[in-house]
Amino acid sequence: MGGNTPSRRIRADAERSTARILEAAESVLAEDANASLERIADAAGLARATVHRRFASRTALLDALAEQLSRRYLLGLAEARVETAAPLIALHRLTEIVFDLKLSHRFAVQLSAAITPAVLDGLDLLFARLRDTGAITAVDPAWCRRVYLALLHEVHDLPADSTALASSATGDETEAKVDLLVRTALGALGGSHDATTALSLT
Repeated sequence: MGGNTPSRRIRADAERSTARILEAAESVLAEDANASLERIADAAGLARATVHRRFASRTALLDALAEQLSRRYLLGLAEARVETAAPLIALHRLTEIVFDLKLSHRFAVQLSAAITPAVLDGLDLLFARLRDTGAITAVDPAWCRRVYLALLHEVHDLPADSTALASSATGDETEAKVDLLVRTALGALGGSHDATTALSLT
């Protein structure tokens, strides 16, 4: 029996339509957070009825955007190997991944629902490992995570010509922001000089 049955083709078409809607929604809502489902349908090149079939309401669409970004956060935690890699290296790699996601998901990153308990647990594990290896002295991983996320927001919003980025040795804006965030977070959480020196060698 062939694998390309009508039901599978229909399911594949539905998945492609959903992906197009989410991509269009991310783009449109990043420019206008109040944009209607109809505008998103037009941007996706799909009939409005198709969008309404996939997402019965605006809330359902926002939930899907948050869920999609949450999955990518979890993939980022896995890629950074927060459970097994040297904690300083994992922190730097995770920060690179998160900055990339903030660029590609400019609207969804504003949705608090994307930061699920599983994402928080992954971040807390990383900060607990940083504490256990002596890279930081702050003892509460949840507090460390809140400091990191607050700094993430502030550093991400820095203009390219900010003097705060001028001390970075790299000429790349994103890498300069990654470097600034990691070093500032380590310093705020009681990181030692040895830890920041080790980071510069990674």
